[in-house]
Amino acid sequence: MAVLSVKGMSKSFGSLKVADNVSFDLAAGEALGIIGPNGAGKSTLFNLITGNLKPDSGQVMLDGRDVTRESPMQRCASGIGRSFQIPQPFGHLSVYENLLVAARFGGSVKASEAPDFCMELLARTGLDHLATQKAGTLPLLSRKRLELARALSTRAHVILLDEIAGGLTDGECGELVSTIRAIHAEGMAIIWIEHVLHALNAVVSRLMVLNFGEVLMDGKPDAVMAAPKVREIYLGIEA
Repeated sequence: MAVLSVKGMSKSFGSLKVADNVSFDLAAGEALGIIGPNGAGKSTLFNLITGNLKPDSGQVMLDGRDVTRESPMQRCASGIGRSFQIPQPFGHLSVYENLLVAARFGGSVKASEAPDFCMELLARTGLDHLATQKAGTLPLLSRKRLELARALSTRAHVILLDEIAGGLTDGECGELVSTIRAIHAEGMAIIWIEHVLHALNAVVSRLMVLNFGEVLMDGKPDAVMAAPKVREIYLGIEA
């Protein structure tokens, strides 16, 4: 059974269709990459999955259960974790305190378990040495790591990563990819929107291409990137 299923998802703003009958399944432990030009509807799809936007039609199924009518908070508690393109931690709180808030209120982690749970996550995401540092003072790579840690702290079993590698240097990107690969190797199901293709291809086993809110192609990364229609629409290379 799929851990997450999106069925016939559509959304329009007036005459602008941002999701056009999008359907796909995500297997437990699978890593799916989503690519497409700017304005293709990638982040909108995430907002529909997490409940930040209501669809005009379609369903979101989590572990075989219909969560389409549930709030973002309910979906978070059910196991959908998410990072955002622009990290916005509680800048006046420490890294540890940011994670504690997410774990207690997003993951309903018991107060007695939360300290050890948070410190374990900080170690897994390479932030344990920064636990007491104010989140507002972190450099970009550490902010991205904190976004990842906060998504995991809700006890998610599927995480949505929205351009988490954006803005990083090649070296920083490599460090973050190593962390994401390790988390995926533990069995975490991942959907990752990304423009940094070499980072994406280091983790995912499947690529889905969106264009004007519609699924253009879905398959193995090499086959998808070699397809003339993908190269023309996404890479700007004439087929």
